Amino acid sequence: MTRARTITGLGLAVAFAAGAAVADVKIAFIDPLSGGAASTGILAQKTHQFYIDAINVAGGINGEKIELLSYDNKVNPQESLIQLKKAIDEGARFVVQGNGSSVALAITDAVQKHNERNPGKEIVFLNYAAVDPALTNEKCNFWHFRFDADADMKMAALTDFITKQPQIKKVYLINQDYSFGKAVAAAARKMLAEKRPDIQIVGDELHPLQKVQDFSPYVAKIKASGADTVITGNWSNDMFLLIKASNDAGLKVNWYTYYAGALGSPSAIGRNGLGVLKQVSEYHNNALPELDPDAAAFRKRFTGKDDEFDYYRLKTAFDLFSAAAKKAKSNDPIKVAKALEGLKLDTTVGPVEMRADNHQLLQPLFISTFSDNVKFDVERTGYGFKTDQKVDAKDTAMPTVCKMERPS
Repeated sequence: MTRARTITGLGLAVAFAAGAAVADVKIAFIDPLSGGAASTGILAQKTHQFYIDAINVAGGINGEKIELLSYDNKVNPQESLIQLKKAIDEGARFVVQGNGSSVALAITDAVQKHNERNPGKEIVFLNYAAVDPALTNEKCNFWHFRFDADADMKMAALTDFITKQPQIKKVYLINQDYSFGKAVAAAARKMLAEKRPDIQIVGDELHPLQKVQDFSPYVAKIKASGADTVITGNWSNDMFLLIKASNDAGLKVNWYTYYAGALGSPSAIGRNGLGVLKQVSEYHNNALPELDPDAAAFRKRFTGKDDEFDYYRLKTAFDLFSAAAKKAKSNDPIKVAKALEGLKLDTTVGPVEMRADNHQLLQPLFISTFSDNVKFDVERTGYGFKTDQKVDAKDTAMPTVCKMERPS
């Protein structure tokens, strides 16, 4: 079996054979591979492997091959720490995780403590999706880098757009009951009050993370509130089951979301989302005049509708990781981390920068609407997302209270 993709920045297709190479650099993937969030975790795992395979076939990084070690954490902080210990014992020097800010907070704390106790055996945490602002503010540390915009950065983009929509009068907030969901709700309340004090918050609901199977009681509350707009940071099952229940109940509202384009949601949304469902994201299939080369290659390699290219930020993450290691002329975690600080890169959607002061990536963001008038669809539905507004990377920056201590 052979596989092909476009190597980012080189513009050439290469074929590579299946089968693990002898690896010198081990990256531990710690995310849900079972339970309610498994579909999201498995897609992220595939996308990590997609880029690692490409790096390896191109010769690796500094002549060394990479191996992805996968661990199922079931979106549980305690289980994640058990899996982190296994990963370290098996030789991982880099850890990637994204699904669940409560998990990320546990991992970043454990990584910092491990590094303090084990000089010369340090590990670096590469966070691709956990977006609680605390991770690059009061909980920041040198060993953590985030490659996704945080909840406040995304809400700033959404509320700037909402400011220009005079028809929005009543907003309902529904989010998952953990650090990220609470951050989304708090940011929405604060920013709407500042930018559109005329908007009434008619509901603010928190529900258990990835445990609700029937959202109809929540949808009934939204309907009874008289809301014309819903804002939600829900993801995975909690996103598409919420949408499914709203469709079943005939709920007619505008949706402003973080993850409506993520796996499973477009199929659940269907025609009911046309023109009323919006998302904030770092990429969608119609963000560029043509499909991004890596998105096209990913579709070719994984042909099912459940294998959409949802993680453009991983393209950026692996390009930055590779560039940092080459700049450092070393794959040593400390040297790679220092080289990542302040690193800039041109991507297909625009310039990006890894902030040196808090290790938060600045990248363009798109506000887009679900539409049937698109060139490229999602999940073979015939529908896709159409850009309403692009926010340049420099305009996504937020103040930080991070006070980072760096190793000597």
